[in-house]
Amino acid sequence: MGSNHTLISRGTRVVGDVHFNGELNVQGQVVGNIVADGNAELEISQSGQIEGQIQAPKIVVRGLVQGDIRCTKHLELGATAVVNGNVFYTVIEMVKGSQVNGSLVHVSDVETKKKAG
Repeated sequence: MGSNHTLISRGTRVVGDVHFNGELNVQGQVVGNIVADGNAELEISQSGQIEGQIQAPKIVVRGLVQGDIRCTKHLELGATAVVNGNVFYTVIEMVKGSQVNGSLVHVSDVETKKKAG
C-alpha cells in the first residue's frame, strides 16, 4: 500500500472527479467519478456519499453510492452499504443488511487483464 492517505471528512463536499493512489477515506460527499491508480484502496464510511462511477482495486463501502462500481480485486459491502447501480467485481464480500439496487456482474481476472492490456 502506498504512503498516501487522503481523507474527505464529514461535512466536506467535493464536486468533480477524484483520481488517487494509496488510500482514500470518504466520510463526506463526492459528486463525480472516483478513479484509483495502482494498488489503491477506497473506503466509503457510513456517513460517506458518492454520486458517480467508482473504479478501484480494493473498495470498502459502508455508505451510499449512486453509480456503478468497478472493483478489480476485493470489494466489501458493509451492513450499512447502499449501492444504487451495477457492481462489477472479481471477489465480493457482502455483510447481512447491505443493499445493491442493480446487477452484480462477476468479472474474472483474465477479463480484467485483457481490458487493461
